[in-house]
Order: sequence, then structure tokens, then C-alpha cells
Amino acid sequence: MRIILTTKFWLAIIVTFICTLAGTYLAGMPYLNIIGSLVLALIFGMLIQVQPKITKNLKSEAGFISNKFLRLGIILLGFKLNLNTLMSSGVKTILLAILVVCGTISGTYLLNRKLGVNKELSILTASGTGICGAAAVMGISPQIKVNADKQAQKEEDQVLAVAIVAIMGTVFTLIEIAIKPLLHMTPDQFGVMAGGSLHEIAHAVATGSSDGPVALNIAIITKLSRVLMLAPAAVIIGIWYQKTTVNSEASGKRKLPIPWFMAGFIATSIIGSYVPMSASLLSTLVSAAYLFLGMAMAALGMTVNFKVLLSRGVKPLVASFISSIFLLVFVVIVSKIFF
Repeated sequence: MRIILTTKFWLAIIVTFICTLAGTYLAGMPYLNIIGSLVLALIFGMLIQVQPKITKNLKSEAGFISNKFLRLGIILLGFKLNLNTLMSSGVKTILLAILVVCGTISGTYLLNRKLGVNKELSILTASGTGICGAAAVMGISPQIKVNADKQAQKEEDQVLAVAIVAIMGTVFTLIEIAIKPLLHMTPDQFGVMAGGSLHEIAHAVATGSSDGPVALNIAIITKLSRVLMLAPAAVIIGIWYQKTTVNSEASGKRKLPIPWFMAGFIATSIIGSYVPMSASLLSTLVSAAYLFLGMAMAALGMTVNFKVLLSRGVKPLVASFISSIFLLVFVVIVSKIFF
């Protein structure tokens, strides 16, 4: 806790807080709302690097914020999940979420590996594409344990994965809105397509709202069904990564990689669903979640290596684009037949 008492730490808090407020404000504007507040906070954090003295002096503090505030934000994000609403949406929606998450993560990961992308970046990109964008990338990242000499690359992988998911989500948001007249879908079907195929919650909201309130509501429910998969996915990916990766710093029997902050995520979703709480309090807790997640993203942006970002981004971007096409086609077919 010594770092908390330093002036640099509080300066890092102020800088990342301002980045988050700016991202939240701009995310409420037309066109920018499809990008989302978290990605905008990341961008503002990256822009801070125009003042290298600031980022250099706050590097360790930024690392602390991106790590700890991330976990707190994920825990509070559970209040956004109303389990009663999800269950009332029916078995079909939950089953679709499971198929989308499992299929997209597996397919995107394999495509990345075929193109020669490293294992860590492959799984982060796949998780963000399959579950819920930037929040999924940051939620899965702690499950990827690397040696100290690979920690810097892991941080670069996080930023790159978030950037790729944001770009693909925005592109496919525009595509889905553009092809809406050609699909001849009911509002329910269009909402399922938006929530089942798009990456960020912001993407699903922007697309669903283009077809009215019914489509918007269904899009949010379908998307949150995928968000619900974040906790089990984190556990499964952690176990899989541990078993398939040789860590030179690890020896003897390894501990089961249970992400305890995901247990908090599940607990808050249960509390928010079954413990009587006012709508204003729930809204405040969800806003706090995005505040902490935004500060974590801004802190991560302050540590970006732009040269690496540009040199390593093409292949995972191609893989994400291909998998996003397959995901869209699959969800359109399922929506038309079963919803």
C-alpha cells in the first residue's frame, strides 16, 4: 500500500480520472457512442504520451491502477446483470450466448494461431470478440500468467486486443445498420442479431436502437447473456492456459487459476438481481464500474508502445475480421430460424 501514499499515485489517479470523464462525455455524442467510453478512455490515455515526462514518471502507478481498478470495475459490473431478466429471455437466448462465446473464442484463437500470432494475443483477441469487448480482454488477461520478462509484451497484447475489438465492433456496427433493410427481420430478430454478433455493449446498443425500442431491449438482453459467460470463460481459459503453457518460473504443483474477482462479479450480479435495491443505486454502482474500468483502460493506454502496436496488429486484425464475418452470418441464420 506504500504506493498509495505517494504524490505520483494521486497524480496518476487524477490523470486517469480525467481521461475517463472525457471518454464518458464523448461516448454520449452521436457517432462516438458506437466506440464506447472504455475505448475512448484508452485513447485518451494513449494521447497522454505526447507528454513523455508524465507517462515516464507515472509508469509504475499506472500499472497499479490498470491492475487493481480493473478487478474492482469487473466486480461492480456484475450489478448490470439482472439474472431474472436474462432467465426470462428464455433458454434459446442463453444457449445462443453459449454457442457464440464458445465458437467465436475457439475460431478466432485458431485463426490467429494459423496466421502466426502469439498465444497470449490470440486468446485475448478471441475473448474480446466472443464475449464483451474491452471488458472481456481485461477480465481474461489476469488468467494469463507470464514470466517477468514477458510482462511488457502482455501489456502490449492487452492494448492491441482492445484496439482490434473496438475497430471490428465499430466496423460491423456500421455494416449491420447498413444491411438492415436487406435482412427483412422483425425487431426481435434484429435485436438478437445485434446482441449476439457485436463486440461491445455499446455496439449492440447503437445497432439495436436503430430499429426501435423493442430491438434495443432484445439486443441488450442478448448481449448481457454473453457477458454472463465472462466468469466461466475466465476459469476455463485459465485452466487451459496453465496446462498448455510451460512457465519457466513455475515449479511443482500449480494452484487452480480461479479468478476471485470473478467470484465477486457473480456475487454482485446475484445481489443486484435478488436483493431489493433502488434503480438509482443500481445505476450508480454500474456507473462506478465503468468509472473504474475506464481509469484502468486510461492507465493501460499510458504504457502503450506504438511501434509494437503498428508492427503486430495486422494479422490479429485480419483474423478478427474473418471470425466476425462468420459470427454475423451464424447469428443472422439462427435469428431468422429460431426467434
